[in-house]
Amino acid sequence: MDSDINAEYYRDESLESAIENTRASINHIENVDPNHDLIRPIITPRFAPSCTSKLLKQLGQLALEADILSQTHISENKNEIELVKRLFPDAEHYAGVYDDYGLLTPRMILAHAVHLSAEERRLIKMRKAKISHCPISNTALSSGLCPVRQLLDDGITVGLGTDVSGGYSPSILEAARQASMVSRTLAMNGDERAKLSVEEVLYLATRGGAKVVGLENEIGGFEVGMQWDAQLVRLATVSDSGPGAQGMHHEGPVDIFGWEAWEEKVAKWVFCGDDRNTRKVWVKGRLVLQI
Repeated sequence: MDSDINAEYYRDESLESAIENTRASINHIENVDPNHDLIRPIITPRFAPSCTSKLLKQLGQLALEADILSQTHISENKNEIELVKRLFPDAEHYAGVYDDYGLLTPRMILAHAVHLSAEERRLIKMRKAKISHCPISNTALSSGLCPVRQLLDDGITVGLGTDVSGGYSPSILEAARQASMVSRTLAMNGDERAKLSVEEVLYLATRGGAKVVGLENEIGGFEVGMQWDAQLVRLATVSDSGPGAQGMHHEGPVDIFGWEAWEEKVAKWVFCGDDRNTRKVWVKGRLVLQI
């Protein structure tokens, strides 16, 4: 971030130092994890207004040169969009700013995307950029309601993000829950098709997110050959004798009575579950948590 709209304590010393430090970060990650087993570098212009045109151009060149992902914000709120228009008057629109500087590519992750125009959606699809839907942050900051169904209908790849600096939870499960709530709010405003099903928000939280970060062939599913990134979820069972009966499992805030179908159990976990339901966690086949 080198734009003087940022406070002095919250910006890079210069354009040169911004690029130099970015290169140093990339090189450090390459040294620590050369095969990118767990860590991958990513170019991060915070968002267009925080950067000058020269910095955005050089970051676009660096992303191409290093062949790595980029991430930034787009159209989070309406005041931000107006600011972008003032700062980049020659750009066709917000998405066009990133496109002008070579950043809008298949390796770009765009956070928020609440107020995109039809032209911007067409351009994002054409460039094969991806979108990270951050429902908790968008609601907490009153930024708006992202029309995820519209993005999906347009053929844009969408996953979930937490944006915890603007929200209240780092949990992707909570993000899935709130993605459902945002879509239902849109449905109540007259667009019934906007509502996302439990299966769809779980897709966004798993396969969708994997595709957004370019790992769809490695994580997000259980096919043979994919990495075993998984968690074991246990739900509480209520016996016929009622709460407190001998043999009742106390496993978090979700109660299973025995009559639920599989889909209903999953829905109960999505809407009511939390980390207390997680008994084991594996990362790349390695057990990292057991309770």
